[in-house]
Amino acid sequence: MSTVLKITSILFLLFVLFLILHLVKKERIAIKYSFVWLIPVVILIIFVLIPGFLTWTTNLLGFQTASNMILTILVGLLLIISIALTVIVSTQKEQIRLLIQEVSLLKEKK
Repeated sequence: MSTVLKITSILFLLFVLFLILHLVKKERIAIKYSFVWLIPVVILIIFVLIPGFLTWTTNLLGFQTASNMILTILVGLLLIISIALTVIVSTQKEQIRLLIQEVSLLKEKK
């Protein structure tokens, strides 16, 4: 990996990391939901900072090239993020439904 690509990758990943932490600090995103984004960013930072780790992981997992492994990992991460966000939305939908029912019952009692 070239030096310019490493620096660009690290700067971008640090920007995303600080953006997520800023959103948590401003309470725009809950801490438990921020882990969906923080864990992949930390994994990608490790791949960029440790030079031989990417090659070692590529060989360990049996991929022919590192780019194939990275693409597979990114697609997998996007799938996991999508599933996690779907679970969050489904849970909130159920909580909203229960709140609507409770409010309706309270209004009926008046």
